[in-house]
Amino acid sequence: MTKIDIISGFLGAGKTTLIKKLISEAFQGEKLVIIENEFGEIGIDGGFLKDAGIEITEMNSGCICCSLVGDFGEALKKVLAQFSPDRIIIEPSGVGKLSDVIKAVIDINSDDISLNSFTTVADAKKCKMYMKNFGEFFNNQVEFAKSVVLSHTTGLSAEKLEEAVSLIRSKNEKATLITTEWDELNGKDILNAMEQKDTLSESLAQLLENEEEHHHHHHHDHDEDEHHHEHHHEHEHHHDHDEHEHHHEHGENCTCGCHDHDHEHGHDHHHHHADEVFTSFGKETTKAYTKEQIENALKALQDEEKYGIILRAKGIVSGVDGKWIHFDYVPGEPDVRNGSAAVIGRICVIGSKLNEEKIEELF
Repeated sequence: MTKIDIISGFLGAGKTTLIKKLISEAFQGEKLVIIENEFGEIGIDGGFLKDAGIEITEMNSGCICCSLVGDFGEALKKVLAQFSPDRIIIEPSGVGKLSDVIKAVIDINSDDISLNSFTTVADAKKCKMYMKNFGEFFNNQVEFAKSVVLSHTTGLSAEKLEEAVSLIRSKNEKATLITTEWDELNGKDILNAMEQKDTLSESLAQLLENEEEHHHHHHHDHDEDEHHHEHHHEHEHHHDHDEHEHHHEHGENCTCGCHDHDHEHGHDHHHHHADEVFTSFGKETTKAYTKEQIENALKALQDEEKYGIILRAKGIVSGVDGKWIHFDYVPGEPDVRNGSAAVIGRICVIGSKLNEEKIEELF
């Protein structure tokens, strides 16, 4: 029997960091496979995991909906057949919907797997902004999680932490919440909290039976606080499309836009798939940089007028001093350090309304 743990989280929340902690402190001695379903062209996190002797399946397919329902199920079956692991960790794309991932796993309908946990990592500092601007994706990850692990709580004031907790609770009353700084906890404590078994069957039942109701009452309450943001029409339309949206067999009339029929009718605004809202810019580069150049470029990315809304940037590039530079950026928090060499420099920027030409110039 293979346990399946789904660890979701919006871009840059810290899913990979949490997974590393769990691997080193909680999953020792287990045969482990990680499936990353990365949005965008470049999966950059592979290095660490390969060092740990862990097999990686990176699926960089453009359309998240189809990769989850088509390739995803196939990938999962292959992994089960090839490795019969004790545990599979699925790290969905940062902009994927958790409900889609859970469904894709349920659809495999195999006796060899048990859905062990689904956890969402949420950045305590950014919950409010993400709910307001990207509610359709962010809220889905919170609503369907059975435990929510808050990240970036270090140095956060009590009021701010309290505010983040109440925002999470407004979307999910039952999930186990973890607000303690990760360094103070052992990975085993986090795993125990993630695995609270009794709430899992409830969540599954809720997912399968009450979806419509669930979406009804949640979508109405976002309307009020979201009417001032540009995509507000996506929210008003949700309630009339619930049946169509949540109960169709994906293959026949998948609305992800890859099959074009929805666009012909001009209906593409009613339900957003990640690739309609988010884009990713990726490039390979042989250029050598100084740390300062990279730091300045990341600071510059905060200019939304010029570059678009940048949610995440990461890369590995060669340094002028011969050391390689690894960088990881979430708005307002650039992390630039030296690390191991890559076969070629790579830069990846993910966000909404990106101005790719300007980003290209910046690097």
